[in-house]
Amino acid sequence: MTRFFASLMAAAALLIVGAARASDITVFAAASLTDALNRVNTAYQKKTGHTAAISFAASSVLARQIEASQGADVFISADTDWMDELDKHGLIARETRRDLLGNHLVLIAPATSGIALKVSPNFNIAKALDGGRLALADPESVPAGKYAKAALGTLGVWDAIAGQIAPAENVRAALAYVARGEAPLGVVYTTDAMAEPHVRVVDTFPDNTHPPIVYPVALTKDAKPLAREFLDYLATPESADTFRKAGFLILSGAK
Repeated sequence: MTRFFASLMAAAALLIVGAARASDITVFAAASLTDALNRVNTAYQKKTGHTAAISFAASSVLARQIEASQGADVFISADTDWMDELDKHGLIARETRRDLLGNHLVLIAPATSGIALKVSPNFNIAKALDGGRLALADPESVPAGKYAKAALGTLGVWDAIAGQIAPAENVRAALAYVARGEAPLGVVYTTDAMAEPHVRVVDTFPDNTHPPIVYPVALTKDAKPLAREFLDYLATPESADTFRKAGFLILSGAK
């Protein structure tokens, strides 16, 4: 494990401990869920009177934290791989697992940028970068980055721009690079682009260029009994409406 990930996990653990003391349950969730899940959590607390402390980060970082010291009652990953990893080690309650949400992948630019580009086989993204870098989540471990690498590979352009990647710790960090003008282009989820007024969508990646974007959710092995209430609330019509308005696809529960 790199020193970066070790220090990141240690910092996350301190935040989690502090938040959990004041909350009924602890939720680990992919960074791309930040805005929508916070709204869902606010509604959950208003309806039930119970509180959930939510820690947002890359799914890879959160899964490693659960492997290292558990600490969560609910885990929502941005891909199936990290949920599978926890399942393999017996760290989730398998019977509670379900695919909750879906998403799309988009190419973004700063809102003031004039870049026009059609995402298609062998499209000239290297020329559009014009010596700049492409912001995306770490393609070796973070779901959004893995989806992006797969899509760019399918389209035949990954090798051409692999040396121009600006890898970020999570998809929201990649979004910020573009929003601040530090990168001329980036690859994020549709929901991230919708949440940030300082970027615009250049084009959408065809869904068949990458594995399906799926957000599985499950209780952890030692989850508090109250965590089931939160899990069930994620599938209510109210929660589904919130996720849908944020741009997510509803895969299970309320339609």
